[in-house]
Amino acid sequence: MRPLRIIFLADTRPGHYHLAQGVIAALAHVRPVEVTRIEVKRKWIVPTRWLRARINADTFFPPRMLRMAYRIDAEELPDADLVVSAGGETHMPNICVTRLLDVPNIFCGSLLRGLEADNFSLIISSYDCDADSERHLVTLKPSPINPDALGRPKTVPCFGPDRLPKLAGLLVGGKAGSFRYTSKEWERLLAFVAEISKAWGTRWLISTSRRTPDQVADRIAELAKDDSVVAKFIDFRTAGPGTLPEILSKAEVVVCTEDSSSMISEAISARLPVVGVAPARHRFTDEETLYRDFLMQNGWSRVVPLAKLTPETFAKALSEIEPLHENPLDALAAKLKERLPELF
Repeated sequence: MRPLRIIFLADTRPGHYHLAQGVIAALAHVRPVEVTRIEVKRKWIVPTRWLRARINADTFFPPRMLRMAYRIDAEELPDADLVVSAGGETHMPNICVTRLLDVPNIFCGSLLRGLEADNFSLIISSYDCDADSERHLVTLKPSPINPDALGRPKTVPCFGPDRLPKLAGLLVGGKAGSFRYTSKEWERLLAFVAEISKAWGTRWLISTSRRTPDQVADRIAELAKDDSVVAKFIDFRTAGPGTLPEILSKAEVVVCTEDSSSMISEAISARLPVVGVAPARHRFTDEETLYRDFLMQNGWSRVVPLAKLTPETFAKALSEIEPLHENPLDALAAKLKERLPELF
């Protein structure tokens, strides 16, 4: 079978483009793929309302919008069988390239207000409110992480008071949306890390992100000097993105700050028990609340407020989790094959 030629339109946010990469990885499970990645950077002087109005206008001309708003030369686009993107900044170029090349397209995420679903062949959503839409596929947020390639066991033992993990992962985010962490809450999290090591003999694999405050990353670096507590520390400031598999391939359980839906989803996709920790000051959108409820109702994760984070509450949360057994890439590939059979 010849490779499926994919144009991958990517913005600059890992939480977005990892979703699109997850879709592409699922497609690659079924047939070979050939991917052309194009960075999407909108000119700041072009307002969203103008773009939306032009998309729906009778005089809409895709090459003009691509050139004027995104500095993309339509004549340099390769031949393709599919367009894939994620994130609001990729809505319009996705539609432009799709109409120009007359090929199917997939978008991951929520649509801008006033943008109709029929602009896309398939929309990957993680919100139950979209379940009745013919153009939507509601699923766990896609991740390019393949648990089989990581060497993850297909059956993960249940952890809790009677079975304590020896190696735990900690994924640290930071200020995002309505999430605000106080200095006291950061200190509570790091004190918990040391407390678990002392009480359980557990060692930690810790990774920060682009949102992690410098002072918090510096405190973790100090903590990491004690190798009886921290087995490995990956500092985003020097390592950059793409290091999460180093944590997920070895950890037995994961603790993740609740500000990052993508990190939580990727850890779940790796067939790991995931415990989210939340600051007092935070609020989810209605859609995101439904998604977090979806994860917990399936038994894949639990949440503990930072103020109540102790070895006892952590052990109890772990005892209520049963991780994924299937490979989520296989599951998503099967759904894509059903919804877009022309690609296969």
